[in-house]
Amino acid sequence: MNMSALFACSRCFSRHPFEELSSGQQLCKECRGAFPVVKCTYCRSEFQQTNKGSPSAICKKCEFNVKQFGKPSACEYCNIIAAFIGNKCQRCTNSEKRYGPPVTCEQCKQKCAFDRKDEDKKVDGKLLCWLCTLSYKRALAKTKQSDAERRAHIKLAAQRAAKNKEHGKHKGHNKRPHRVDVTKISQPSSEKDGAEGGPPVKVARGGSGTGNNRGDPHDPNSSDHVVAMTQLKEQIASLQKQLNQKDSQLLSKDKMITELKAKHFTVENELRNKMKNIQKEHETKVETMSLKIKSLQKEVATLSKTGKKQMLAAARELGGGGSGSGTDSPSLA
Repeated sequence: MNMSALFACSRCFSRHPFEELSSGQQLCKECRGAFPVVKCTYCRSEFQQTNKGSPSAICKKCEFNVKQFGKPSACEYCNIIAAFIGNKCQRCTNSEKRYGPPVTCEQCKQKCAFDRKDEDKKVDGKLLCWLCTLSYKRALAKTKQSDAERRAHIKLAAQRAAKNKEHGKHKGHNKRPHRVDVTKISQPSSEKDGAEGGPPVKVARGGSGTGNNRGDPHDPNSSDHVVAMTQLKEQIASLQKQLNQKDSQLLSKDKMITELKAKHFTVENELRNKMKNIQKEHETKVETMSLKIKSLQKEVATLSKTGKKQMLAAARELGGGGSGSGTDSPSLA
C-alpha cells in the first residue's frame, strides 16, 4: 500500500498531509480558523495567534528580544520599531550585508529597498521594500478572491434563475392532466362509433403540438436560454468597455509619466550645465585675482627696494656734506 506520509499539527497534534498544514507554524485548517492571523506590533510580520485571550500581538522572536534587550527603537532605514540592537532592525542589517546599501523604494519613496540584482525578485517590474511588497501581494490576493467570488455569485444567480423558470414551467405543465380527459369519458358504443374522428384526434393533436417544445428546459432555442445569453453578452460588453477605459487611462498616465520624466531630465541637465558654467567662471575669476595679487606683490617688493635704495643714497649724501664742512672750518680759523 502506498500510504502518503502524514504530519502532526503543532497545536492539536492531529495528523494531516503536508500540503494542508500552514507554512509558518505547521497548523491544520481547524487551528488556523480557531486562531486568527495577526501582525506583530514590532516587526510587522504575520503570525498565527496561539492565545485568543492575549491582547498583545507580539511574535515569539520579538517577545524574546524584548525580554533580553528591552523595547526596540525605530529602524533608520525602514522606520519599523524593531531595532533591538543599534539603529537598524535585523531584517535591514541582514539585507545590507547581502545586497549592499539600501536604495529608494518606488512605492513609498523611502530609502529602505535592497536591490537583489535579479529581475524575478522585483514585484511587477518595480523595486519595492519589504512592507510595500507585502501590501502589494495582499491587495493582489484580495482582488483575485473578489473576482472569484463575483464570478461564483453570478454563476449561482444564473443557475437559480434558470431553475426557478424551469420549476415554473413544469408546474404549469403538470396542471394540464387534472383537466377532464374527453377520451376517458364513458360513452355509448353508438356514440363512440360515430365520433371516432372527434375529440380524441384534437387531444392528440394538442399533445403533439408546439406547447411541449416551448416548455422543454433542454431546448437551446427556448426563450429562457436566449434571455440568459443576451444578459451575459451585455455583461461581457460592459466589462469590455470598462477594460478599454482602464487601458486608455493607463496609457494616458504612462504618457504623462514619460513627459514628466523627460522634463525632469531636461531640467536636471540644464541645472548641471549651469553649475558647470558657474564653476568655470568662478575658477577663472580666482585665477585672475591670484595673478593680480602676485603682480601687485611684485610691484610692492620693487617699490620697497627702490625706496630703501633712495633712503641709503640720501643718507650717504647727507653724510658726505657734513664731513666737507668740518674740514673747511679749521682752515678758516
